[in-house]
Amino acid sequence: MTSATGPAPSGVRPPPGRTRPAGPWIFPGRPRPGRAAGAVLFDRDGTLVEDVPYNGDPALVRPVPGAVRAVAELRAAGLVLGVVSNQSGVARGLLTRRQVEAVQRRIDDLIGPFGIWAVCPHGPSEGCRCRKPAPGLVLAACRGLGVPPARTVVIGDIGADVGAARAAGARAILVPTPATRPEEITDADTVAADLTAAVRLVLGARPGTDREGA
Repeated sequence: MTSATGPAPSGVRPPPGRTRPAGPWIFPGRPRPGRAAGAVLFDRDGTLVEDVPYNGDPALVRPVPGAVRAVAELRAAGLVLGVVSNQSGVARGLLTRRQVEAVQRRIDDLIGPFGIWAVCPHGPSEGCRCRKPAPGLVLAACRGLGVPPARTVVIGDIGADVGAARAAGARAILVPTPATRPEEITDADTVAADLTAAVRLVLGARPGTDREGA
């Protein structure tokens, strides 16, 4: 999920003179040799790890139940993995790039490693092309992994994750949490009860409007 909704704190403003923000932050991970069978891109907060708003402290990172095994199963199946995450705490002045990287390293230690991290550091009103539900993060991650969107699945917990996947031409699986709105569940083509169920759908490659355990 985006741990970055709501108005920016007072006094935090984009840099002067910026009319169109730059693209996403890309953090390449460990490359996988050979041709990948496909790619899976995860949302970070609420999907891979418990959602701690604007978290810059690695000590607060907690994988969601089943995350370690689910990610390991996908990797064992020959899929390359990445993370696509909105982090508007950067634009709001609540996070630094160093803090974002520190949290990523902790997640890599606990669950990873991931082949790429694509992060949008912009705020909701900055008009960037990478903040989900725009497709920029998904497209950038696919390029970095060398896998086309058509062979990519995006797993997330809110409608912005589904929208980004659709806009990029990838498949989306929604794993609802208390933050997921009812209409986002209704709108999703594929819904899984949890991360383990989502991985079963990926590995089963079942198309259509599945409702796995939902």
